[in-house]
Amino acid sequence: MPIVHMVMFKFRPEVSEEHKVAFIRELKKLKNLPCVKNNRLIVGEASVTDPIERSKGFQYALLSYHQDLKALEEYQASKEHHWVTSTYLFPFKEDLCRYDFEVAPEDEYMCNFGVPATTG
Repeated sequence: MPIVHMVMFKFRPEVSEEHKVAFIRELKKLKNLPCVKNNRLIVGEASVTDPIERSKGFQYALLSYHQDLKALEEYQASKEHHWVTSTYLFPFKEDLCRYDFEVAPEDEYMCNFGVPATTG
């Protein structure tokens, strides 16, 4: 069953813009890991939420797709993921919110990228 992985990030106020740019650049490279389904990893930058207060101060978001729970576990355990998070995130984060879920069988067709969507 496909897995959707979502993370929202908030850096401490003293973290430089240069550091954040480097974090985003390196985070986007994770899409090339074989455990990311069809390279579907998206990094969102400035929130367009209105009113902005609903973003709860989170500055960036990541959304990625994985074939199954095993693939998500491989992603989390990869040396590349560990390097990005230990170098650019954990020492500098103010807050982090992660949410992963299995896609319901009736919605799996939406995760079959490159295959025409059918409902039935």
